[in-house]
Amino acid sequence: MSTHHSRNALARQPVEVRRGANGWYTDTQEDLLALERPVALVYNGISHAVMMASPADLEDFALGFSLSEGILANITECYDLDIHEAPQGLTVHLTIASQRMADLKQRRRSLTGRTGCGLCGTEALEQAIRPIPSVVAPSLSDAAIQRSLQELATHQPLQAATGASHGAAWCDTQGRILRLREDVGRHNALDKLIGALAREAVPLEEGFALVTSRASYEMVHKCASTGIGALVAVSAATALAVEQAQASGLLLAGFARPGRHLIYHRPITTAIAHG
Repeated sequence: MSTHHSRNALARQPVEVRRGANGWYTDTQEDLLALERPVALVYNGISHAVMMASPADLEDFALGFSLSEGILANITECYDLDIHEAPQGLTVHLTIASQRMADLKQRRRSLTGRTGCGLCGTEALEQAIRPIPSVVAPSLSDAAIQRSLQELATHQPLQAATGASHGAAWCDTQGRILRLREDVGRHNALDKLIGALAREAVPLEEGFALVTSRASYEMVHKCASTGIGALVAVSAATALAVEQAQASGLLLAGFARPGRHLIYHRPITTAIAHG
């Protein structure tokens, strides 16, 4: 698989700005902007989705999207992955198992994704809310959630430089952040994390996902569909997200900030220690 757009890929660019307070300064200063570029996902030669994304960790993004959307059941069904760059954007070519490609063609979906949009291109109402699989939630303490929040900022270099990216982190059950992916889109950041976890065969029962966004239906569904049993979000959950968490058995927390967080759903079989 190609490694052209790795963790070291440039996802920001400088720009001259004039900073204003009580008036505009006459001198210009340099600032950094997060890049977002069209990224086309092509399966066995057929373009399936075009998303606006940060041009880094694209292997993780393509694999995570494929898994969370049900295009692939597991990473071994992707035989090859290659990235091509053009002035108009980037194209990720995936060669996948013939049966998975046949299933994809049968779905007859054509997606055009925008930043923060997860259902663009869905053709019918019944496609909007897909069946959600059951997951096993890990035992998770309040202290572990709080520890992950304390570590979060130090793991987000793109956000620190630009102030314009979301992060999705994988944390162990003690709250230590082990991996983090960033993107201008919250769904994209989570897909990148899912792809990274799949590539490294990380045991998903031994941790939880932390996202710097609200907990929407799509975020819960992406987690459950790939075997992640717990999701913590820094903003609120939607009503549908809570319903889906209850249906799947996923542990869902939100409004997670230093010193406080809310538990929206805790499976009866899962213990959450306080303190």
